[in-house]
Amino acid sequence: MDRPAWAPEGVDMAQASPARMYDALLGGSHNFEIDRRAAEMGKQLVPDLPRVALSNRAFLRRAVRFLVDQGVRQFLDIGSGIPTAGNVHEVAQQLDPACRVLYADIDPVAVAHSRAILGGNDRAVAIEADLRKPADVLAAARATGLLDFDEPVGVLLIAVLHLLADDDHPADAVAALHAAVPSGSYLALSHLSSATRPEDAAKLGANAAAQNKIGIHFRSRAEITGLFGPWTPVEPGVVELPLWRPESERDVHETPGRSLGLAGVGRKD
Repeated sequence: MDRPAWAPEGVDMAQASPARMYDALLGGSHNFEIDRRAAEMGKQLVPDLPRVALSNRAFLRRAVRFLVDQGVRQFLDIGSGIPTAGNVHEVAQQLDPACRVLYADIDPVAVAHSRAILGGNDRAVAIEADLRKPADVLAAARATGLLDFDEPVGVLLIAVLHLLADDDHPADAVAALHAAVPSGSYLALSHLSSATRPEDAAKLGANAAAQNKIGIHFRSRAEITGLFGPWTPVEPGVVELPLWRPESERDVHETPGRSLGLAGVGRKD
């Protein structure tokens, strides 16, 4: 198996990665054959899976625009994946070039690609970090000097918490991030859910665990709402991905009532 020039040494090209599978579902090119096969198998089980990915990306863009409208000018995107077209830095800096974005991901391929994409942008940086260790994430974020934790921060947890098992204490990680940022900060969160399509969620979860050794935890609406913990949800609360403040019909990639993801934004008062 030939290693692409962009793949860091030491990366297991025989193991699928959630970040690269997501890139494959979005039609990106920063993925391996194993990632494309895993994405294709998911599509065979649930044919509209690419629409879920598009819906999630559309929510991310709307959430970033909303946070900029609220005065947020710095973002910490954890579990960021590969920041291809239409990601946080492009959306935020189009509205205000002074916006600063720190991407953090556990996947070294995602981080390497992020750094290549961000070359020449001194207001956007990528680091390797593990959400399961929030203290380490925050220490690494502070060490970059990019973010000022005395000013409001937009914390983004987009399609990452469903990769954490209950034993990884995802709610504790969210609470630790809440404690680290000042009042006026926001959390944008999206999460795969079993709320509307429990059978499809079960099929995808079982397939990911059996074929790719990836744990995907499709949580209920109540469980996802509970992950916000001390963050105060803003209207319309925790809803299906296409129903969080859609800006046009183009945002409705999935049929309402059929979304495999839920999303919301919370504020630190």
